[in-house]
Amino acid sequence: MITLYGTPKSRALRVSWLLEELSIDWTFSFINFSKGDNRSDSFLALNPSGKIPVITDDDLVLTESAAICQYLAEKYGGGRLLPAAGTASAGHYHQWVSFIICELEQPLWTMGKHKFALPDEQRQSSILPVAKWEFDKAAALAETMIPNTPYLLGDEISVADILLTHTLMWATMFDQDIPPKLASYRDRLQSNPALIRALEKTKAIAAKSE
Repeated sequence: MITLYGTPKSRALRVSWLLEELSIDWTFSFINFSKGDNRSDSFLALNPSGKIPVITDDDLVLTESAAICQYLAEKYGGGRLLPAAGTASAGHYHQWVSFIICELEQPLWTMGKHKFALPDEQRQSSILPVAKWEFDKAAALAETMIPNTPYLLGDEISVADILLTHTLMWATMFDQDIPPKLASYRDRLQSNPALIRALEKTKAIAAKSE
C-alpha cells in the first residue's frame, strides 16, 4: 500500500493526482505544519529535511515530487503517462520537466520562502519583485513552447502535464499573471476528474485531522 504524506494543495497534489490517474490504492497522511507534524521524530525519520511530499511504497521511502511521480508512473503506469524511452517524445518530456522545475517553479518557491516558509529573520521582501520578473520571463517562454495539442506531448496526459498544471495553479494562488494560452491550458486541466478526486480525498482527510 502506498502512503502519501503532505497537505492537499502543496506539491503533494502532483502525487495524489497521479495516484488517482493510475487508479491504484493509496492512503493519505496529512502533515499539519501548524502543529509541527513535519518536525516530529516519526516524520523526520522519513525525510530529515521535514519537507513534503513523501511516499512510502512497502519498504521504499521517496521524496521530491518529480522523482516520486516518475517512479510511480514507471512502476504502475503500464505504458501510460510517460513516453517510450529514447524517443523524441521522451526528449521533449524531459525538457518540459526540467523547465517546469528549474525555471517556472523556482521563482514561485522563492516567493513562497520569502513570504511564509523561511524564518522571519531570513525573509527578504526585496527579492519578491525579482522573483516575479523571473516568473514572468519563464511564463512568457512557456507560452511560446506549449503546443496546439490537448496535452504537452500530444493527445494523452503525461506526468509533465501534471507538473505544469500544478505549477500554474500555484502561480495563480500567488496572484501571478498567466499568459492566455497557458491560462486556457490550466483551466482545462483543472477540470480533470482525477485531479478533482485527489483534492476531495486529501481535503476530507485533512479536515478530520485538524
